[in-house]
Amino acid sequence: MLSGSSLRAHAGFTLVEVLVPLFVVALGIAGAAALQMLAVRSSRDAARLADAARLARSLAERMRANPRALALPDADNPYLQLDYDVAGGAPVASVQCYADTACDAEDLARFDLFEVSAAVAARFPGGRIRVCRDAGPLGAAGLPAWSCDDGAGAPLVVKLGWRAQGEAATGAPKLMLPLAGAVP
Repeated sequence: MLSGSSLRAHAGFTLVEVLVPLFVVALGIAGAAALQMLAVRSSRDAARLADAARLARSLAERMRANPRALALPDADNPYLQLDYDVAGGAPVASVQCYADTACDAEDLARFDLFEVSAAVAARFPGGRIRVCRDAGPLGAAGLPAWSCDDGAGAPLVVKLGWRAQGEAATGAPKLMLPLAGAVP
């Protein structure tokens, strides 16, 4: 039979038996926190991508609503001059086209570009937007590229990129929208 002192020695848990479950619980909590951070970052990236798609579609609709500017030769087409990078500073409005202002097609195009550039500056950290003719929007590595081939008859493409959290700079466009039927 066991004496009272030996019963007390066997009752309860050892320090190791307590620390192992605490360590397992701590790992579970750390994993859940990391998963939550990843979910928040993914949600933010998805919202920014949706916002970029809306902005690119808005620009495409503005271009289609201004067929006179769109029909100009590429060298004179204000839309094809758009290559705005937030790093270059805030966009400057050369003209204000509102309901009571008389603007021709080129003025309206410049105003459209100002508003789109201002939206890029406001909503996309380190943002860049470019409109160009590009038949092959992928670069040599098979990734999207900012360069354009500017070939005659190539489709118009809106390219939009921004600096995601943790990135040093906008390396490549994150959204490329070909504008089918944009050229009259």
